[in-house]
Amino acid sequence: QVQLVESGGGLVQPGGSLRLSCAASGTMFSINVMGWYRQAPGKQRELVATITSGGSTNYADSVKGRFTISRDNAKNTVYLQMISLKLEDTAVYYCNAAIRRGVYVQRLTEYWGQGTQVTVSS
Repeated sequence: QVQLVESGGGLVQPGGSLRLSCAASGTMFSINVMGWYRQAPGKQRELVATITSGGSTNYADSVKGRFTISRDNAKNTVYLQMISLKLEDTAVYYCNAAIRRGVYVQRLTEYWGQGTQVTVSS
């Protein structure tokens, strides 16, 4: 079974930096789009950033210029480098991946990690 495991969350001060990692493991043929979402207390889950297998990226307006998404296809890992963190960035961050499970399976399946807590506080 395919699993996504996030790491790198923690407590940081405003203006600080943090890098999140998400590694996909299990049986899979290929990984298409990977992305990061977040959910703050009292709010719905929102898109943070996505990156295609070819490296094309997309960002939410709220993080543009501060966050950078990247991926290492050889390691099946996606990263989110966060700088100039703000109080409003506090949330549980979730990794997402659209995966083709096998050579004989063309359909993409969405997978989610369990999330990692990012808390920005002084």
